Amino acid sequence: MSAGRLLSVLLLLQSRGRVSARGIAEELGVSVRTAYRDLARLQATGVPVYAEPGRGGGYQLLDGYRTRLTGMNEGEARALFFAGLPGPAADLGLAAEMTAARLKLLAALPTGPREEAARSAAVFHVDAPGWYREPEQAPYLPLLVDAVLTQRVVEVRYRRWRAPQEVRRRLRPYGLVVKSGVWYLVAASESRAATYRVATYRVTQVLDASVSAERFDRPRDFDLGTYWTSYLDDFQTRRFTGTATIRLSPHGRRRLPDNLPPEVVRAVDATATPVGADGWVEAVVPTESTAHACGEWLRLGVDVEIVAPTELRQAMADTVGVLARAYGRT
Repeated sequence: MSAGRLLSVLLLLQSRGRVSARGIAEELGVSVRTAYRDLARLQATGVPVYAEPGRGGGYQLLDGYRTRLTGMNEGEARALFFAGLPGPAADLGLAAEMTAARLKLLAALPTGPREEAARSAAVFHVDAPGWYREPEQAPYLPLLVDAVLTQRVVEVRYRRWRAPQEVRRRLRPYGLVVKSGVWYLVAASESRAATYRVATYRVTQVLDASVSAERFDRPRDFDLGTYWTSYLDDFQTRRFTGTATIRLSPHGRRRLPDNLPPEVVRAVDATATPVGADGWVEAVVPTESTAHACGEWLRLGVDVEIVAPTELRQAMADTVGVLARAYGRT
């Protein structure tokens, strides 16, 4: 029997008022029999729990049996539940702890702020990963969290996009960022000259990791939010290395937001000029590599034509030719 679970039952009763044994079991992830047993143990310790029989009945505490946290207004109570939205806490293996913490804080609130917090919790839900993809698995995330909090050096085997793809790094982890359901480690890596360069590592690309006994001091002037904003700005600058002139049908333009990045959509809106009387437009858009751009524009099929540059137009023609030959076989 867990003393922590008994405390959770007590706080659940304190925050909800009246709860059935089944409701307690579902909230805490235990069997109904275990919920009944925990309620009996609470009563045995002197906690004034009593049962209300009949339809809509359940277990509740005697009026006035609660501790109160004063000084919290409705806005702060609302913010409390934004901080506890599911997603990142589950990724970190802290879902149970987050639930327990929310119950403790909710139980300590006076009636007004408690009701406001409960209303906020009922109307917001976060599902971080994007459509059309499964949530990424990051088995080394808890280890990296521990290294960040204890300021210990980690040694990782990491898979990157450029050659050599598999590298080893000795890192000083400064912080973790979650963006669209994907976790990134911000860390300083030691160079051959014994200097450190801060870089960003996608946690799912960590193939192996171990925490060393060596500790480090996180620079006092390092701000994770400022670094991340700068990193995103730099990423966008490096991401688009060229431009292309394209022609889009009316149908292709309608499909654009579902198939291409928002930067491309904005460029079409800003530069589109009519070509012909059938609704087609011509626009200049930013591009990444030729191979990447070819893959993206092929999604629109016959609703797009690449006008320039020549290498992208040729890549599209070559790919379509290969497809035509493959599907033309009998």
